[in-house]
Amino acid sequence: MPSFDVVSNVDWQEVDNALNQANKELAQRYDFKGANTKVVLAEQAFLIESSDDFKVKAAVEVLEGKLAKRKVPLGALDYGTIEPAHGGRARQSIAVKCGIDTEVARAMVKAVKGLKIKVQVAVQGDTLRVSGKKRDLLQEVITFLREGDYGQPLQFENFRD
Repeated sequence: MPSFDVVSNVDWQEVDNALNQANKELAQRYDFKGANTKVVLAEQAFLIESSDDFKVKAAVEVLEGKLAKRKVPLGALDYGTIEPAHGGRARQSIAVKCGIDTEVARAMVKAVKGLKIKVQVAVQGDTLRVSGKKRDLLQEVITFLREGDYGQPLQFENFRD
């Protein structure tokens, strides 16, 4: 019975490479001289700290550019608010979403079942397993899920006949 998995993952090596490139650019740029701007990855979240909120926004733009060049989906980022830090500085936390949340998974299962296609959808942790009798039905489900907006980038892996 053909099946495939729906996942929402990011390549952490590419995220680390983009982080290193962003830090290198922030250290070299003239408008960040003396601002002591830092971008750190801790517990699947970026922590950006700088002298004021404008420099934090600029650092976020640099980081987004480096992530986009590395083909890391920007839809996997969950932006926090810019908040004041100690010493009159500003800080922002950007979480990296990895895996499909249970509410999103339930919404996806409900949407696929609403198609009235003869496929089975099962939630397995932070992935979805879709299986059916024909490959064409699974391809219909893939195109349907690509068209939907679930707040996370989706990848389709482990396609088996």
